[in-house]
Amino acid sequence: MAEQQQPRVELSRKRVRVVLDGRVVADTLHPRLVWEIPYYPVYYLPAADVRTDLIPAGSLRAGQTGPLRDLVHLDWDAMDAWFEEDEQVYTHPRSPYTRIDILDSSRQVRVEVAGVTVADSDRPRILFETGLPPRFYLPKLDVRLDLLEPSDTVTHCPYKGQSRYWSVRAGGALHPDLAWSYPTPLPESQRIAGLVTFYDEKVDVYLGGVRQERPDSPFS
Repeated sequence: MAEQQQPRVELSRKRVRVVLDGRVVADTLHPRLVWEIPYYPVYYLPAADVRTDLIPAGSLRAGQTGPLRDLVHLDWDAMDAWFEEDEQVYTHPRSPYTRIDILDSSRQVRVEVAGVTVADSDRPRILFETGLPPRFYLPKLDVRLDLLEPSDTVTHCPYKGQSRYWSVRAGGALHPDLAWSYPTPLPESQRIAGLVTFYDEKVDVYLGGVRQERPDSPFS
C-alpha cells in the first residue's frame, strides 16, 4: 500500500489570534501553515497557545504525528473572528505564495449567457490571482444591469474582501450567482472596487471576438 503523502507545513511569522464569544481563545507567535488541500493553507496552532477549555466539542482537532505533533487545528467557521497581527482575515489564511495583480487592459471583452450579451467592454481591469483563471472586471456602464438580479449570496476572500452577487436573467431562465463585485475591497484590491466580473467557468467569454474555452478551476 502506498504511503500517504504528508501535507506541506511551514512556520508563519505572523501573530495569529482567534476570538470566540468575545474572548481570545488562541494567541500565538508560532502558527503553522498547512496545505491539507492544494488551493489554500489552514492554520495549526501550538496547543500551549490555545484555550482548549473554551473550544466547543468538535471544533478542535489535534495534530497526530511529525511536524503536527503538539499542534491543534480549530474549525475556522466555528470561531467568531481570526486575526493576522491586528487585521481580521476571512475565509482562510493568506498564502505567502498567492499574488494578485490588477492590470488595466484595452482587450475587447464580451460576455454571453444563454446566447444573450450581458457585458461588452474595451476597458476591463484584469485580475490575475495565483492558481486561478484571470478575472475580467468591467465597469457597470458596460454591463447589462437590467439583466442582473441581486442575490443574497455573500462571500469573503482574504485578499479581496467581501463580495456581493447577482444572478442573470437570460434566455428565459434565471442563472444564479454568475456575477459579483467588491463594493469596498481590501486595500491591495482597491482597483476593482465597484467593477463587475463573471464566472468564466459558467458563461461564454469572447476576447477580441474569439470565444474562449471555459477554464477548469475549483469553481467549475
